[in-house]
Amino acid sequence: MKEKHRRIVMLIFLAFLIFSVSGKLLTNIDNGNFFNNNDSQSSQDQNASNNHNYSEQRGGIAITTDNYEEYYEAKGLCNHVVDGDTIDVSGVGRIRLVGIDTPERGQPGFKNSTDFVKSKCLGKTVYLDIDDAKNKDKYGRILAVVFVDGVNLNQELLKRGYAQIMYIPPSEFDPYSWT
Repeated sequence: MKEKHRRIVMLIFLAFLIFSVSGKLLTNIDNGNFFNNNDSQSSQDQNASNNHNYSEQRGGIAITTDNYEEYYEAKGLCNHVVDGDTIDVSGVGRIRLVGIDTPERGQPGFKNSTDFVKSKCLGKTVYLDIDDAKNKDKYGRILAVVFVDGVNLNQELLKRGYAQIMYIPPSEFDPYSWT
């Protein structure tokens, strides 16, 4: 009987070890540290094809995964889309796109707005400009403008007709300027 317990403990330990190692590998891959290539051109090519690495031009300034904190408060992988104006971001939490409102489940337009957000950010790194005036709503969701591939997703939803303006003061953002 003692031998059986020893085997069970050993199996649990091995399973833990495997999950720990695979978790570190996935973290390193996600952070872009898995490949250590000193050839800067091939690194740039690799970064350009990897959606976890990000670069955008903003007023002549290149924003990258290395300096994003100068322009955004947070970033993370969008791992779930709740609906057209709510997403889950790993390492950050539930995000409510500030300044807009999309149809709720059962309302016309719900599927279109939700599918659009899924197509734009699900499985991608998103950058968040969190509302400094009021950073959480009454449900505890973080209020933010979401940027993906250099595009203001909140503004894009308005422009494409998937959302309408919902301005609730106080807010540092003026969604009326997005239309």
